[in-house]
Amino acid sequence: MSPHLPLPKYHQIYLVLREQLEEGRYADGVPGEHRLTKQFGVARVTVRKALERLQAEGMIERSPGRGTVALRPTADRCDPPRASARLTGLLENIVSMGLATSVRVIDCEELAAPEPVARELRIAPGAPVQKAVRVRSTREGPLSHITTYVPAVLARGFGRRELAKKPILILLEESGVRIGRATQSISARLADSVVAARLGVEVGSPLLAVSRLIFDEQERPVQWLQGLYRPDRYHYEMELSRVGGIDAKVWVSRELTAQFH
Repeated sequence: MSPHLPLPKYHQIYLVLREQLEEGRYADGVPGEHRLTKQFGVARVTVRKALERLQAEGMIERSPGRGTVALRPTADRCDPPRASARLTGLLENIVSMGLATSVRVIDCEELAAPEPVARELRIAPGAPVQKAVRVRSTREGPLSHITTYVPAVLARGFGRRELAKKPILILLEESGVRIGRATQSISARLADSVVAARLGVEVGSPLLAVSRLIFDEQERPVQWLQGLYRPDRYHYEMELSRVGGIDAKVWVSRELTAQFH
């Protein structure tokens, strides 16, 4: 666990697990105390305290013999509405970043779409999608950990080899997809043990989290991306302009760029 965060270890574990539960990562069951103890390198009592908090919030259920299971979100515990920003002109910037960095493909497989993925891509749960996991790097080292989901019918023309050579937006366009626009949200996440090892940071380190949904010109979702970026190597820059008179309180973005080093 990161010694630089002003948070107890159990709270760091709680935050990491909560994020993973909200992403639907433990649909088949939450790891047991022994496994989590090894994963986070802490005492069992620390893990137990984190799990007890998750149980108190109604995110998991623990029972003897059955283990720990994730509970489906309810009306009393739903995510707050999130604003999304239209990325006019940013798609070219995304492709440019892909061309200026190196990539290592960790995994590329076709699987049945979990419910959160199906909801974002507007397809039936269980429909085939291509899941790809990649790590992008600059000369200074790892920059980002990217997980993408694409409807399988659109990903027939590319796989692990092609993903290692070209940005996925270019591959989609080469497959006949006409990219239209994207919506994006930016938040923060804590690095779990897997992502921490791949990005060269400590478990529990803060990361910039980017969720991006790409649409084609017919407004059909064609790619859902979940990106985790090292904040010491990546940042966004936005230029805002005021709309209206001197008393106007509305601002619009005129330019949005992503910079890395």
